[in-house]
Amino acid sequence: MKAMILAAGMGTRLQPLTLTKPKALVEVGGVTLLEIIIRRLMRYGFNDIVVNVHHFASQVVDFLNANNNFGASIKISDETKTLLDTGGALLKAKHLLTDGEPFLVHNVDVITDFSLTELYYFHLQHRPISTIAVKERNTSRSLLIDNEGDLAGWMNNQTGETIISKGKLEDLTPTAFSCVHVISPEIFDLITETGVFSITNTYLRLAQHHSIKTWKHNQSKWMDVGRIENLNEAEKLL
Repeated sequence: MKAMILAAGMGTRLQPLTLTKPKALVEVGGVTLLEIIIRRLMRYGFNDIVVNVHHFASQVVDFLNANNNFGASIKISDETKTLLDTGGALLKAKHLLTDGEPFLVHNVDVITDFSLTELYYFHLQHRPISTIAVKERNTSRSLLIDNEGDLAGWMNNQTGETIISKGKLEDLTPTAFSCVHVISPEIFDLITETGVFSITNTYLRLAQHHSIKTWKHNQSKWMDVGRIENLNEAEKLL
């Protein structure tokens, strides 16, 4: 099965560590975030992996080569010229991801313990454009879901900015995106955005006429390790 690790970000929240290395090579308990995610993906059968790179890109490539890709088949999506955000990154890697089957996308800076297999097979059962892992937790920006578990909107909890794709705000439930999702390859026929863009914005547009499912893992552990203050806590989680 195919997966993509989004690892190209600048890692500004992890400074000063990321002043000399990419966030993918920041360590938790002596192990890089990239290795943690690669081994997690492989444990669930995702052995064909794409990694996008931008900030200190050569360090990521050298690290993978030095470790023989940890036994996985790993291809690099090079964004050294322009950091493309999540949507642009997926579009650039299209030729590496499309084999007719859904693929999983995992941010390099999140650690969780839920079953990637359960998420993937939920997606296969329902066959939406995408299935987004979500968890009830405090967040600055919420996804809004309807009674069917479909994505229906988005809200900035700090500014009050709201985007409604379908339904009425009062009928929608806020939840938090876990930065892990499964995507059907048909999405590439529906993406009209180009250049630098967020996949969340694409999801919100597509949700008006297509099913974007959410998959809850409220009982699982989840942590954003893109913040330097969370690294010690992440070591306990691992």
